[in-house]
Amino acid sequence: MTAHPSHPQQALAHAIRFLSIDAIVKAQEGHQGVPLGMAEIATALYTRHLKFNPQDAGWFDRDRVVLSNGHGSMLLYSLLHLTGYPAFPIEEVQRFRVLGSVCEGHPERPHDEPNGIEVTTGPLGQGIANAFGMAVAEAYLNARFGNDLVNHFTYAFVGDGCLQEGVGQEMISLAGHLQLGKLVLLWDDNQITDDGSTDLSISENVAERFRVAGWHVVELDGHDIEAVSAALDAARLDPRPSMLACRTVIAKGIARLQGQRGGHSGRLFAEDAQAARELLGWKHGPFEVPTEVQQAWRAAGERSHGEHTAWHSRVAALSASERAEFERVMHGELPANWPQVLLDYKQNALHTPPAPSGIFISAEINDLLTPWLPERMVGCADLEAPTSHKRGLTAFTAADRQGAYVHCGVREHVMGAMANGMAAHGGVLPLSVTYLAFADYQRPAMRMAALMGLPVKFVFSHDSIGIGKNGPTHQPVETLASLRAMPNMLVMRPADAVEAAECWEAALAHTSGPVSLVFARQSLPLVRGTHTPANLSGRGAYVLHEAACGARQVTLLATGSEVMLAVQAREKLEASGIATAVVSLPCWELFNAQDASYRQSVLGTGVRVAVEAAVRQGWDAYLGLDGGFVGMTGFGASGPGETLYQLFNITPDAVVAEALRLL
Repeated sequence: MTAHPSHPQQALAHAIRFLSIDAIVKAQEGHQGVPLGMAEIATALYTRHLKFNPQDAGWFDRDRVVLSNGHGSMLLYSLLHLTGYPAFPIEEVQRFRVLGSVCEGHPERPHDEPNGIEVTTGPLGQGIANAFGMAVAEAYLNARFGNDLVNHFTYAFVGDGCLQEGVGQEMISLAGHLQLGKLVLLWDDNQITDDGSTDLSISENVAERFRVAGWHVVELDGHDIEAVSAALDAARLDPRPSMLACRTVIAKGIARLQGQRGGHSGRLFAEDAQAARELLGWKHGPFEVPTEVQQAWRAAGERSHGEHTAWHSRVAALSASERAEFERVMHGELPANWPQVLLDYKQNALHTPPAPSGIFISAEINDLLTPWLPERMVGCADLEAPTSHKRGLTAFTAADRQGAYVHCGVREHVMGAMANGMAAHGGVLPLSVTYLAFADYQRPAMRMAALMGLPVKFVFSHDSIGIGKNGPTHQPVETLASLRAMPNMLVMRPADAVEAAECWEAALAHTSGPVSLVFARQSLPLVRGTHTPANLSGRGAYVLHEAACGARQVTLLATGSEVMLAVQAREKLEASGIATAVVSLPCWELFNAQDASYRQSVLGTGVRVAVEAAVRQGWDAYLGLDGGFVGMTGFGASGPGETLYQLFNITPDAVVAEALRLL
């Protein structure tokens, strides 16, 4: 439909359109395709359907909105300004893409107070997978706490790139299987990418992909506000997840670029803005929104105040214990007594034979934590048998939303991004479980978790050449180094059951970013023989065994299963009269955060040798250029784990030889 700005709703859409044009012209760059093409879609959603309160951006029962096509950030910034979010005054919109502005090149979720941006978006496909995770979290919490406390929708603005990336298809398949009826996608179906027409690279019927996966699908004119609103009404009533395929014109209103490849992000000039004003009958200057239009938008921002007030009244009416538990979960706080479970496990581990593998130790710990952390949700990619983190949990399914274990199938990409969405939603504590070699499938999601500061726990098994006969494709020799290189990611590789409990304690207490907990497939015999109430692993590194036959001459550093090799090498060196200490270093990042005096006391001043069944990269920070290293220099091989350690000379004798060479 072609509407004149005198039409009230069309004028609201044009306010989005021209705020976006003016900001992009002023910044001299930006992506205008999305905000100009989706203005009517956003108007229908925000003015008639969305449950939100700009004055309480973190209201727990608000509807979530994800701008998955994050390059179109001015769509979201315009909406947040127009509806009255305090963090987005007109001055910030005018500073679009200026260093320090909240209106950044792509939307970025704040680390402190909520401001209306739900997740950081930009890498295409991640946003819709985050939205999927939010819908999973909502369904689980709805089943636990009921409609009165948790009952909201998740909407995502989606572009062609989100649907072409592989993670998008994983999301489509799993969300359809789980029948998440409160997940609604609004697709900007403009048939254009930055390369040109979409038919350059795809020929399938995209909407049909959703239908065969069990979605409710409506195809409509995305510039018809009434049609979009009617489709949203239908979506809210359908028990299936919904895809609204909204046919649009990219960069609508910019005569020189609309409907063309350049409409995606071609440079806009003041002349384009003026021409658009003349074409669409917008008689207002740059960044000027007429009073009646601004008032209508602010009224839209206030339309949920009644629901907001009623929800707070329902929370206040709960019994004291019910309210305390709901607020604890809502705020992401752990129960006061949970560490005792891990302390007891630590003590018992000294007298009880350990589980048959490192990852099963983690599984045992998680099973013990289940009664204490009902908000924990586990996602696993078709690897329950070798990772065993389901244990006493029931499955989250289309028929049972109370289950806390999501069978993700062979879909690691979406599993990681889903966990991010669950964490960003709040109220759940997500674990993502798979093999360490498959961390690369999750790397975009892991990077986004670190960037957003989300407390996701990425749990990995099969951490080294020790897995044996599966061969080098499954032996992640370089993965530890790559994860340690990621800012704001804690990487933990415990050496035994005691360290595993300590690492889990530190991981659960860490709320400002993600943690990678890395476990061996093979057994981890105890290296700690004495109980200490203090969490030694929580400091990142500690002296496991000090030199006994004199002042320390050699320090052996190791992580994970290789700590035992260092212990055995120390015995040989000490027997030869060489005073040797063993340092276990389960988490480099925590150790680096300690004060200099502690770090120095742990590392010592003598010869240093590290042993890890992985590449050396990163170890020089502790070893220096002249330090010794026993580990991998290339990929692994197919054979029994014990044989491979011999083949690649990762043995106590090799550690001893390296220490003697340096001495």
